[in-house]
Amino acid sequence: MQTLLIACRTLESEIALAGREAGIARPTRWVEPGLDARPDRLRDLLRDELHRVSCENASRAASKGASTGRVLLAFGYCGHALLGLHAASFELVFPRADDCISLLLGSAERREAVAGETPTYFLTEGWLEHETNVWSDYQRAVATMGAERAKQVMAMLLAPYERLGVIDTGACPLARVTERTRPIAETFGLRHEVIPGSTRYLRQLLAGPWGDEFVTIPPGGTVTLDHLLRQDRTP
Repeated sequence: MQTLLIACRTLESEIALAGREAGIARPTRWVEPGLDARPDRLRDLLRDELHRVSCENASRAASKGASTGRVLLAFGYCGHALLGLHAASFELVFPRADDCISLLLGSAERREAVAGETPTYFLTEGWLEHETNVWSDYQRAVATMGAERAKQVMAMLLAPYERLGVIDTGACPLARVTERTRPIAETFGLRHEVIPGSTRYLRQLLAGPWGDEFVTIPPGGTVTLDHLLRQDRTP
């Protein structure tokens, strides 16, 4: 049974490291980054990818070729973007996690603990490169309203946060990342802190076993609200 990974390109470096650590190279299809704030668009893209897998399986069945039996999604729930996804001719597995911060910190529990310490705005190199974030928003605001007004607007948006947390999973050179993130923290008056991350969650996603930290949808099943609200620990 073939296993396919569908992932956000924001996590590319971390997934590559997790694959090396686990000794696994999964065939991967990358989804456009920056859609965690647009769950409907992300859902449409994921539906298209899963439909493509189903069509490929049907074609392989007709030619007696090996089909994809399992699809792994390297995504958190991302604003219920996974709601309604259908596992047609394959098993569908994804993490029990609100977003990819949990994946990079190693567990949903670890994310809750870190966020509970201090209100934190998280960044990684992947988010700086691929995602809409506080710094890219600020640069656009400067271009349209000037530096002083832009800083005032961003200060209001960042009012709930006290810390800028750089998640260090070891996937990217830390000095290269902090060279970019320290000026961001200084600009907005946030405490700059490196937060140890982990590829453990991603390694387990790639290699299994897929226990209580994951949702497993059997062939023919559909992701429901119960799965995303953790009300149902079984498919």
